[in-house]
Amino acid sequence: MTDTLPPCPECSSDLAYEMGALLVCPLCGHEWAAADVSLTADPGDASAERVITDAFGTVLADGDTVTVIKDLKVKGSSTVVKVGTKVRGIRLVDGVGDHDIDCKIDGVGAMQLKSSVVKKA
Repeated sequence: MTDTLPPCPECSSDLAYEMGALLVCPLCGHEWAAADVSLTADPGDASAERVITDAFGTVLADGDTVTVIKDLKVKGSSTVVKVGTKVRGIRLVDGVGDHDIDCKIDGVGAMQLKSSVVKKA
């Protein structure tokens, strides 16, 4: 039965199961309506426009300026990106996992961010 169910939109797990009218991911606990996701849509289909929103639901676009809303540890470094850091000129990408913003942060360098940890400035 899991062959026909879509992966979790939060963590991309393919272990989702049906619970009444909802689909549930056992890994992250995310619940979503089965009607929200088209079972026949191809994830690689270019005609399906992907909308990326910030932590508050505001739609983001290439070139926007965003503000980091929580401290972020930089992997492989002792550097921390502090709350309130402004990031200018973002690029929206299909990054690793759910990282969907490509940017350069002053003092840190090039990195990818999750849209759930930024707000549009």
